[in-house]
Amino acid sequence: MRTINPTLGMRYSKIELRDIAISVLVLSVAFAVVLARRNSIDILLLLFISAAIVCTSFVMHELAHKYTAQRYGAWAEFRMYPFGLLIALVFSTMGFLFAAPGAVYIDGAIDEERNGKISAAGPMVNIIIGSIATLMWFMTDGLTSQIFGLFALLNAFFAAFNLLPIAPMDGSKIYGWNMPLYIGMFAVAAALLILQFLY
Repeated sequence: MRTINPTLGMRYSKIELRDIAISVLVLSVAFAVVLARRNSIDILLLLFISAAIVCTSFVMHELAHKYTAQRYGAWAEFRMYPFGLLIALVFSTMGFLFAAPGAVYIDGAIDEERNGKISAAGPMVNIIIGSIATLMWFMTDGLTSQIFGLFALLNAFFAAFNLLPIAPMDGSKIYGWNMPLYIGMFAVAAALLILQFLY
């Protein structure tokens, strides 16, 4: 069992930083390919937008898990899934994004409550970002509105997908620990996602 000193703040290994960087690069390219099929925006701008969206939806989600676990004194590091990243690239050429880029691995004295809180941290970040992006989506217009809409869509989808009550998804652990919290989180994530298709 590996532990860390939570007073030292979030810590990263060289392997973890490499895996995060590769995952962000691959996902950004894959998302840009998908967007390029539906938009006439310059490809470099699409790559920049894609990287920003990937960092707020995927990276912030995983770092929330990591930070919460390390706050409990557990060892926590992200590891990429090379095959999952390859799948993202393949599917992007078909016009949609589906990926299993990786996950934060945790080792330490983690009980059901702490495991539930660690699991809830990731989707909660997506819900917060998705809610802010949705608000800005309604308050702006033109290209700015489109960009906020993409931020809202991906964060809402990422939250709802990870909240599915199926192991090993985050939702299964939150559901087992605190059902009312799970229902509330899933309801908000689903509402944010539904808004994308109603407007």
